[in-house]
Amino acid sequence: MNLRRTFLVAALVLAAAAVAGVAQPRLGHSAIPAPVASARTITVTGSGSVTAVPDRASWSFSVDTRGATASAALSSNADAEQAIVAALKSAGVAAADLQTTQVSLDPQTSQDGTKILGYAASSSVSVTAPIDRSGPLVDAAVRAGANGVSGPSLALSDQDALYATALKNAVANADAKAKTIAGAAGLQLGAVQTVVEGSSATPVVWGADKAAPTASTITVEPGTQEVDATVTVTYAVS
Repeated sequence: MNLRRTFLVAALVLAAAAVAGVAQPRLGHSAIPAPVASARTITVTGSGSVTAVPDRASWSFSVDTRGATASAALSSNADAEQAIVAALKSAGVAAADLQTTQVSLDPQTSQDGTKILGYAASSSVSVTAPIDRSGPLVDAAVRAGANGVSGPSLALSDQDALYATALKNAVANADAKAKTIAGAAGLQLGAVQTVVEGSSATPVVWGADKAAPTASTITVEPGTQEVDATVTVTYAVS
């Protein structure tokens, strides 16, 4: 009787162990994913540029006035600015190319700062026009009362088209670099994976002293400007 009971208990223990083995995976035998080989690539930066002659010039003309009161100074300044704007329009500048860029009013005090002696008002108007109109426009503004001149800031009217050409040159430069690197390393150049665009260079700004010159003293030499572009390109290799 005791022997039969012992066999029965042993059978139950073995059955329980078998069930536990099915329900719980054995430690140390879990599946490990095979490592994925990383894609082979090379990354290069290409640059391209286009040189062109600026054909647009921007100028800023300012006028300063004084008055015993703030309103008197501002009123006088507004009249002076309108005279400058009218002269520029008469010289052929379109309203869309004229912009008031600054208006200021400051009290004028005694040396000890205890008494207001009057007010000084100032305003500036900017104009953008073909570069060959610079002399006549400066002359017109000064004759109309402008007592401050700054500029020119030179620009290219076809900036977008020139930048597109510079981008094409940059991509071609990147492609040539990639082929050279791949060939030197004994690799086969594949398809483009990614392209990241850089930015164009800021155009050069040509300055002039804040004086009141006449047209006979103004000669703007445009020189040249470079429109630059860069791209970073990643290629697959094998």
